[in-house]
Amino acid sequence: MKQEVKLPEIADNVVTGYLARVLVAVGDVIEADQSIIEVETDKATTDIPSPHGGKIIDIPVNAGDEIRVGQTILVIETKAEAGKEDLGPKPAPDSIGGSQDPNQTEELKTEEIISGDSGPGDKAPVVAKQIASLPDKVGTQGGSITPTSPSSLPIAAPSVPAAPSVRRFARELGVDINRVVGSGPGGRVSDDDVKAHAKSVIQAGPAVGTGSNLQAVYAEVPDFSQWGQITTEPMSRIRQITAESTVNSWQTIPQVVQFDKADITEVEQFRQANKGVVAQSGGKLTMTAILLKVSALALKQFPKFNASVDMKNKQVIYKDYVNIGVAVDTEQGLLVPIVRDVDQKSLTELSVELGELAEKARNRKLTSDEMQGGNFTISNLGGIAGTAFTPIVYPHQVAILGVSKAAMEQVYQGGEFVARNRMPLSLSYDHRLIDGADGARFLGWICRVLEQPFSLWL
Repeated sequence: MKQEVKLPEIADNVVTGYLARVLVAVGDVIEADQSIIEVETDKATTDIPSPHGGKIIDIPVNAGDEIRVGQTILVIETKAEAGKEDLGPKPAPDSIGGSQDPNQTEELKTEEIISGDSGPGDKAPVVAKQIASLPDKVGTQGGSITPTSPSSLPIAAPSVPAAPSVRRFARELGVDINRVVGSGPGGRVSDDDVKAHAKSVIQAGPAVGTGSNLQAVYAEVPDFSQWGQITTEPMSRIRQITAESTVNSWQTIPQVVQFDKADITEVEQFRQANKGVVAQSGGKLTMTAILLKVSALALKQFPKFNASVDMKNKQVIYKDYVNIGVAVDTEQGLLVPIVRDVDQKSLTELSVELGELAEKARNRKLTSDEMQGGNFTISNLGGIAGTAFTPIVYPHQVAILGVSKAAMEQVYQGGEFVARNRMPLSLSYDHRLIDGADGARFLGWICRVLEQPFSLWL
């Protein structure tokens, strides 16, 4: 019996992904739950298993394709039918037709840790990527619908008739199905109706340069080949998301950068003296781990930095939890896993968890959940080079701490010059909420705490 294997739900609000690698070939005999493709969505790579075992007879997708939830990615002849061709023993009854829970797979979103979140109240950013390529007119059972302004469309009754699959599709696109006009019998809503409504939302969206839905306008690039030899390569999905997110942040957040230097002479001695204690627990005591703890204390001391700005509702959202993102340099690009409840963990626990997250980031095994919910971010370039830099604030956060390479400097103390180990710090912050004096106090507090290592953190 032929079975179509479709791309399952990978994570909430994730409706498309890029096919990174096809793990099987036509003619292969596979088992149920065997991985068949790798899908890159936002910031991680997810292995997709086959819900059926059997012989592969068609693979209608190729590496590099953008694929969507519900799209056919494989056609197989199941073992129940293909047994006549001696395809091997049948799987156990509980594995036939069973699909792996998408929540158990390595999943990705992305962003917000860099890209941010969007919900039904903020439709355009969510829908734009999925619907922008749809035709101006979408065929339906009742003919074609030409997208118009959402305000000109009548609002359907609360009990709008629609199949569960259509309702789910609407949720995935961030569309309120009660606002969709159905073209079927009795006003029944179809997938095409949802697409048409979504496209109309995009076309009637805010003008460029207004509000939180600012959409970048990119200049056309010249034909560089007229001046010499060139080569081109497509941006990876991670690089695309990073580019879009940083442009959005730069255009919507008025950012100020505060600079200072922290004397880490004593804290470095503390780190060297106690790194063996942490190593016994499987962690590595690094300056980033120490900065995690110091930053958590600072966010408690200055709650304005542990907040988000909601311009749509003209309010500031303060958070009682302390989740901090740490930028990790990987071959695929910049990834930012989130360390949760930093204020409630010891320095040893933070060191172990930070090492595990960094390893997962480099191996592209971070899940969507591990990259969401950050309140503040640390970007440490001290292990590479540089004396200062200006990091960009992540969407839905108000500050990010940049760390540069420490160096020994002559400092005048007690009537003489002494050699001290000093580390440059850069604090970028959202000027809509944070004023210059606030930034100076916050960064100054961090510098003062770093001058005194506390063994109780262990």
